[in-house]
Amino acid sequence: MNSNSVIAIHGGAGTILRASMPAGAEAEYHAALHAVLSAGQRVLADGGSALDAVSEAVRLLEDCPLFNAGHGAVYTAAGTHELDAAIMDGSTLEAGAICCVKRVRNPVLVARRVLERSEHVLFSGEGAEAFAAAQGLEFVEPEYFHTEARHRQWLLARDQPRAMLDHDGAALAAGHGDPMQYEPIDPNRKFGTVGAVALDLHGHLAAATSTGGVTNKQVGRVGDTPLIGAGCYADDATCAVSTTGSGEMFMRMVAAYDVAAQMAYRNVSLEEAAHDVVMNRLPKIDGRGGLVAVDARGNLALPFNTEGMYRGFARLGETPVTAIYR
Repeated sequence: MNSNSVIAIHGGAGTILRASMPAGAEAEYHAALHAVLSAGQRVLADGGSALDAVSEAVRLLEDCPLFNAGHGAVYTAAGTHELDAAIMDGSTLEAGAICCVKRVRNPVLVARRVLERSEHVLFSGEGAEAFAAAQGLEFVEPEYFHTEARHRQWLLARDQPRAMLDHDGAALAAGHGDPMQYEPIDPNRKFGTVGAVALDLHGHLAAATSTGGVTNKQVGRVGDTPLIGAGCYADDATCAVSTTGSGEMFMRMVAAYDVAAQMAYRNVSLEEAAHDVVMNRLPKIDGRGGLVAVDARGNLALPFNTEGMYRGFARLGETPVTAIYR
């Protein structure tokens, strides 16, 4: 049994506006992160697999309207929602992913079924939803993903000439009574993805990532989240990684896999590999964001090159630790 069993999560990264956020809003984020970590911690304590732990953590993050995944996802340029998710098992290198789904309540659970019950790795759009339906997974009406704050952001963002990274629209809404102006991460520069990594009692690793994408994105745009090696990666021989940030840059850098590759080929520690990817390599192409990662010995890395990242971790038998700022 591995006594270093641990789970770590993230819920987005970006520029911090601590001064503009009331204590109540900050406490709400800490409470949400704490609840998700506690649930993942229970799965691990009961002998559940790392795959089970990250599935449960990301499912709960998808159900929480504070984060840009599932209920609370941002809007596309067409006023719709398109969701992406991926999951990977470090013990087998099996992976499952879906992108551009519009009616699946929990994309991460569909990705898990792709991993377990399909010969393929990635399904998109209608094909992904047909697969989910065949697996008997829960569907919702598109209105389920709606929140007033996200919708207001989109209405303001529509007049802008580009897609807005997650909550850019909320910055425009500041001063218009928009509740999202109190987010601890600057809406202008918030990269909204959720994810989890875990090491279980059996010594196995897993990672999962899920997102609603970017506000006002082109219909059919796919970011790094469902791409194995970019937004999600796990290998028992090295580490498990889940990323959040400017997706196109994480794709170009194959950021999640690069952490594992540096550990394997440069023989460096998880901390050194993760630091190099986030602090050295990504900034060269203006890649902003961060990641959470764990290795087979239970070492953690939660680096980010923005002013903040919703994050936390929980080791067995210990109180979960949550953080927002540097």
